[in-house]
Amino acid sequence: MKKHLMIVVTVAIALIIVSCAGTTQTERKTKEGVLVGAGLGAILGQVIGGDTEGTLIGAGIGAAIGGLAGSQVGAYMDRQEQALRSAVAASEAASIQRSQNVLTATFQSNTFFDYDSSILKAGAYTELDRVARVLRDFPQTRIRVEGHTDTTGSAQYNMKLSERRAQAVGNALTQRGVDPVRMETMGFGESQPVSSSNADNRRVNIVIIPIQSS
Repeated sequence: MKKHLMIVVTVAIALIIVSCAGTTQTERKTKEGVLVGAGLGAILGQVIGGDTEGTLIGAGIGAAIGGLAGSQVGAYMDRQEQALRSAVAASEAASIQRSQNVLTATFQSNTFFDYDSSILKAGAYTELDRVARVLRDFPQTRIRVEGHTDTTGSAQYNMKLSERRAQAVGNALTQRGVDPVRMETMGFGESQPVSSSNADNRRVNIVIIPIQSS
């Protein structure tokens, strides 16, 4: 047990040193918080589970605990917003909004899906490739994928369709290397219209929320 703990501590320290080299002070503190959290979580996992699986689970918990300090959130989301806007600049299907420190990337549903379908169209993958790169580069965020429909059809049917569409987008992001632990998918059906236009109301939102340390 002591040998295992020593190995975990050594690895955690090495990760901090390597990862923080060449970064700004703000970025270094953020990485230190996450990696220290991961290291401590790994130690806890080893103590509790006494095996590799327990160590990995603990490391994941610890990394989430690390989070962003309150003073770092704004700058972190500024950088992520800039990266996201650059990533979708060539897209005619995406729009980016920011409210406080929450980012929302909105895609018209007909870009992703055929009518009455939850199977992603070929063109959707290009859009998701762009977004996934940014999401991977900024891991200190939670992601909520939202499906929305118009009022065509019953409310119950629209709710189920929006849920399936959100799940399809979430699955595609996972396949592109976005950690599923960070994500949740939700369907809102026709309950949150943004316009009198059915085309505008049929949409998928990818909402990006900073993880703050407690």
